[in-house]
Amino acid sequence: MSQTSQTSADQSPQGEPAAPEQDAGRILSAPKGTYDLLPPRSEAFAHVTETYADAARRAGYGYVATPMFEDTALFRRGVGESTDVVSKEMYTFEDRAGRSLTLRPEGTAGVMRAVVEHRLLQGQLPVKLWYTGPNFRYEQPQAGRYRQHVQVGIEAVGVDDPALDAEVVAIADEGVRRLGLTDYDLRLTSLGCDRCRPAYRELLVRFLDGLDLDEATRARARLNPLRVLDDKRPEVRAQLEGAPLPPEHLCEECAEHFAAVRSLLDGLGVAHLYDPYLVRGLDYYTRTTFELTHRRLGAQASFGGGGRYNGLVESIGGPSAPGVGYGLGVDRSLLACEAEGLDLAPTGRVDVFGVPLGAAAKARLAVLLGGLRSAGVRADLAYGDRGMKGAMKAADRSGARFALVLGERDLAAGEIQVKDLQTGEQVGVPLDGLVEHVVGVLP
Repeated sequence: MSQTSQTSADQSPQGEPAAPEQDAGRILSAPKGTYDLLPPRSEAFAHVTETYADAARRAGYGYVATPMFEDTALFRRGVGESTDVVSKEMYTFEDRAGRSLTLRPEGTAGVMRAVVEHRLLQGQLPVKLWYTGPNFRYEQPQAGRYRQHVQVGIEAVGVDDPALDAEVVAIADEGVRRLGLTDYDLRLTSLGCDRCRPAYRELLVRFLDGLDLDEATRARARLNPLRVLDDKRPEVRAQLEGAPLPPEHLCEECAEHFAAVRSLLDGLGVAHLYDPYLVRGLDYYTRTTFELTHRRLGAQASFGGGGRYNGLVESIGGPSAPGVGYGLGVDRSLLACEAEGLDLAPTGRVDVFGVPLGAAAKARLAVLLGGLRSAGVRADLAYGDRGMKGAMKAADRSGARFALVLGERDLAAGEIQVKDLQTGEQVGVPLDGLVEHVVGVLP
């Protein structure tokens, strides 16, 4: 791997790889900048993912999955050499054949590669796709910033229509609202196009030339001066007062496009804030650009965003094809939900819990629970040789609404005891009518 792909998890305190004899007795843990998702929080994480995915499906977006590693050139050409992502944060390595590969740092470039490779642009337009999966960036870990993070994103490719921009922004907002989030802002701007950007770039370069910037920032400005507007350091932000801003220098077509997007969002009831300083951290954005920020996430307030990228497909060797999309961070979205006190995890991991009293009862309960699962009921069983007391404790810990108690006398009578774990009430139910009874009493 490249230097930036090394982590403390596979090095000794002196920075050298751990020797095999030292590694043998070492307690292993998750690599720095990553974490394990465990129940019940993992259920909330899955709920966020599914909520965002469902919002995309409702608008006709089809699922796409791409490899977690790609040719390094894809990200250098697609994401941009001037970005921190490419210059500092990528996990890049050579495979055994000497090919340079990179763990994907973001989702859009890989999806565009798939669109071009499989000639999807020759079919119905726009091509509408959604995806989810982990991205990898070598960043300094802190709250809300991880070296592996999961996104749900959508891409609509092949049509340059402000109505499509508005749809994409509205889908992102719908997913966030369906989670129950309220304390967030949707910020919106336009970065112009290839016709109006050159003249604006000259204005911005002249302005930046007069500022007291360090050499690294000047080098970034030479590659893409817009990136300086995204600088979060107070000493740089203070000097940007009075800087020419992209929305103030749009060509007529871009200005009309931006006005149409905002009008359509108003019609859709999507509240948004005009932010002329907004610049996303990737080079491929043009025209409509937006970001979602949460007021309770501190320094890592952004939890999603996107916009239009009309030159991206061409930059990776494809035909001229406009596109628009977004990526929503599942990790940070979950942090935002927790900050607002939203409980997204299910109340219990199962609906019913089987308590068998004896081997014959366990064998019959195993079959009965299989039938309940086939009917859509979440069901678990007290495995091992637990007594009545231990099995009922396990039922309580499972979060089940009902315990299904079956003993030898019940088997002989052809019934099972169904106990409501909230009220304590218990009723006998015929064994052959259990599925119908449970389905009927569950909320």
